[in-house]
Amino acid sequence: MSGKLWGGRFQNSAEQWVDEFGASIGFDQQLVTEDLEGSIAHVTMLGACGILSQDEVNTIKDGLHQLQQKATEGSLEFSIANEDIHLNLEKMLIDLVGPVGGKLHTGRSRNDQVATDMHLFLKKRVHEVVSLIEAFQKAIMTQAEENIDTLAPGYTHLQRAQPISFAHHLMTYFWMLERDKQRFVESLKRIDISPLGAGALAGTTFPIDREMSAELLGFSAVYQNSMDAVSDRDFIVEFLSNGSLLMAHLSRFAEEIILWSSEEFKFIELDDAFSTGSSIMPQKKNPDMAELIRGKAGRVYGNLMGLLTVLKGIPLAYNKDMQEDKEGMFDTLHTIVGSLKIFEGMVRTMTVAKETLHKAVHQDFSNATELADYLATKGMPFREAHAVTGKLVFLCIQRGIYLLDLPIEDLQEASSLIESDVFDVLAPEAAVKRRHSLGGTGFDQVKIQIAKAKECL
Repeated sequence: MSGKLWGGRFQNSAEQWVDEFGASIGFDQQLVTEDLEGSIAHVTMLGACGILSQDEVNTIKDGLHQLQQKATEGSLEFSIANEDIHLNLEKMLIDLVGPVGGKLHTGRSRNDQVATDMHLFLKKRVHEVVSLIEAFQKAIMTQAEENIDTLAPGYTHLQRAQPISFAHHLMTYFWMLERDKQRFVESLKRIDISPLGAGALAGTTFPIDREMSAELLGFSAVYQNSMDAVSDRDFIVEFLSNGSLLMAHLSRFAEEIILWSSEEFKFIELDDAFSTGSSIMPQKKNPDMAELIRGKAGRVYGNLMGLLTVLKGIPLAYNKDMQEDKEGMFDTLHTIVGSLKIFEGMVRTMTVAKETLHKAVHQDFSNATELADYLATKGMPFREAHAVTGKLVFLCIQRGIYLLDLPIEDLQEASSLIESDVFDVLAPEAAVKRRHSLGGTGFDQVKIQIAKAKECL
């Protein structure tokens, strides 16, 4: 007979390499805390429902508490022969308290047990992710408050477009992160549901109280369908999806950090703690952490697509395929937690080159729209104003100067509507200040935006 806890009907055991291929203990041991919490709640409920005697419950709970202590100390030794976290802990429990430990599994299956573990695990970790997002938002907001009056070129197509407040650019990522945070918080509604007691797929004949075990574990609801309870992995897909979108935003920000810190831009300098050098070129200071985060976005996307592919063709209820739901979840959590911590420190400690940014907006044509708008306010159709301004830009390019360098005579030759007040309009500071529409880059609007951001936190 097989030596497995489930091996009653088996006459032979698998070879070791087969056990190794099928085992999940190499990664699902990360669920040890949640598995023990679920077991304590389950056995407490079994006692309250009269399914186990109070002496049996006390003996089992004492053993589970001993395992919790060992888990805290890191002294548990897991075995591939026992496949997964559930059978490993059950075997340890039986070794501690004797055969009565085998009664713990009454009224449940590994199918609802593992689902419960993952709900508990993600519920805790999503709160952690939300806290890290908020810490990163605070770092962005601090830099923004220090750079409200810092002028910077705004880009479209990576071409100079219009002058903006550098704080306005930074705050864009605050609002991206705010949406990310809201998505994670919203996902808790789907995570905070208990599958415990659903059994393998059909429930159980024992008079259990699923609401009680859910309450003991802090869940706000229970699954209403036992098959749905054990087969649902939507909550993990949603976590991976939210993580993917978060990483997309971090990757975009990383790309800009990489550009801004380059010799060609010199808009910022990263702290040495978030940079690396070259093994051959002594002068190098590479934005490796930003590059690594940009690259790690791909692995998070892969985890999402991997689980979607696993789930797309499996029938109800539980199938071994679903063991593949965990490694991607653990990896995504590890990746986004690390990325958020790195980015928070990187942004908080970066130095903004205000003079370089100021020089940049005074040596480009990002104020061209101001001239077109100026002519439009004088009554010229905007499309005509656009053409006149374009010709003046071309004239400047030919001369190697900028719009503010053009003599008033040249400007008035292009249009009699232009007067000497045009130079005040063309000043980058004025261009930014005049963008006072709601959500615009005007200095006062940016201050309002930051105040609203503080309310979000």
